[in-house]
Amino acid sequence: MDPKCWRVELNDGCFIPVLGFGTYAPEEVPKSMAGAATKVAIDVGFRHIDSAYLYQNEEEVGEALREKIRDGTVKREDIFYTTKVLWLWATFLRPELVRPALERSLKKLRLDYVDLFIIHAPIAMKPGEELVPKDAGGKIILDTVDFCDTWEALEKCKDAGLTKSIGVSNFNHKQLEMILNKPGLKYKPVCNQVECHPYLNQSKLLEFCKSQDIVLVAYSALGSHRDPNWVERDSPYLLEDPILNAIAKKHNRSPGQIALRYQLQRGVVVLAKSFNEKRIQENFQVFDFELTPEDMKAIDGLNRNFRYEKLLFAVDHLYYPYSEEY
Repeated sequence: MDPKCWRVELNDGCFIPVLGFGTYAPEEVPKSMAGAATKVAIDVGFRHIDSAYLYQNEEEVGEALREKIRDGTVKREDIFYTTKVLWLWATFLRPELVRPALERSLKKLRLDYVDLFIIHAPIAMKPGEELVPKDAGGKIILDTVDFCDTWEALEKCKDAGLTKSIGVSNFNHKQLEMILNKPGLKYKPVCNQVECHPYLNQSKLLEFCKSQDIVLVAYSALGSHRDPNWVERDSPYLLEDPILNAIAKKHNRSPGQIALRYQLQRGVVVLAKSFNEKRIQENFQVFDFELTPEDMKAIDGLNRNFRYEKLLFAVDHLYYPYSEEY
């Protein structure tokens, strides 16, 4: 099967490609690299592009998309574009700020709609223009907003045709239940995008999401970027794991390809992030081999519930998502 056709149906009837290209980069990486990498990704076959207001590169990514549409490589309807505006970015979690946040993102992208609009995390920050608002002591300033109210604002964005689908990110199962059990719920979240890799395989959250017809989308599937703003410096290197490398050698593949294929065989939509042309090509070549049940069991055994991105700045927040087991 042509890998471009590998899509799964969401609970609203839309289809999402099972392999996506992530566009996040640490601050020191030039924004232009995100645009160049997005063009390479589309050329090699990626049709699912994942970005966010936080990444501060949507203008460059949007221009890359438009260039690939102009040169005939793709049509707009071939592309599945996800944005997560300011955690629905956390400074825009207040319901009245949701639609303006999405419209701001669409303006940067110069698109009429996005395919998926996500609440980036259940934790709200102080509203305002600062990307990450901090007090005089450098501590991030948090806010408390009922994300069920935020969800209603996302539903209105869907009704207005600004996004085809709506979902969440970094929610635990109890927070998902709060939305699912909300009186007057119009649309269920189509997905929950979370950190997920062999060291944090999210098996219980995956089982819960499947039971609710919610797709689990894995970020940091190759381990994580090592941006010190978000990730501790002594975090383990997933792709150096000996078991992952032994399985890769057996299949004549890279450890990264094994980590991606692992998620696909579990029914997880997976994001692969790289700005290296060779790696981008390599990350897309995961549709022409299969891991054995023994391989899958061995990779399951690597789980250690290790989280790269702990959001420690919000550990005391009412809606901190990682206090629950899943």
